[in-house]
Amino acid sequence: MPTSPAAALERVNGYFNSIDQMTASFVQTSANGQRAEGTLSMRRPGQLHFAYSPPSSLEIVSDGRSVAIRDKKLGTNDVYSIRQTPLKFLVQDQVDLAKDTKVQDVQIGSDGIITVRFEDSATLGGTSKITLRFDARANALRQWTVIDAQGYETTVALSGLNVVRRTSAEVN
Repeated sequence: MPTSPAAALERVNGYFNSIDQMTASFVQTSANGQRAEGTLSMRRPGQLHFAYSPPSSLEIVSDGRSVAIRDKKLGTNDVYSIRQTPLKFLVQDQVDLAKDTKVQDVQIGSDGIITVRFEDSATLGGTSKITLRFDARANALRQWTVIDAQGYETTVALSGLNVVRRTSAEVN
């Protein structure tokens, strides 16, 4: 267990940087209580796929350069630069939250949960506030909450994580 905020942040960065591939189930909840679920698959660097379960008609796909948010029901396909979304922290090759963002707070709970709050001013429309919850005992990302520049809050909770680690030669 990390004993200082700096050690906790280093542990979270190390976790992200050790991942080659990850799959998980997710539940996404908005501040108004709307709920959607599905599966997440990711391969670093860059590839990401959120497959939402019906009745949702959404799909989110990243190729490393851009993120497409598709609504099959509405027939829309909105594309954004990956650098302008909070998702970049999941897929970029190397993560250093202290360097890449403005870390506001790092807490280590007695239950082993590390909570990292930071701001990302590079997101589309302005600054996003992001909170990561990381289980240091299980060495697993559990959830994140994003409050976007317009004030909309979305929480994504993960379960059933399956992580493939990078080989030591791949970790910088």
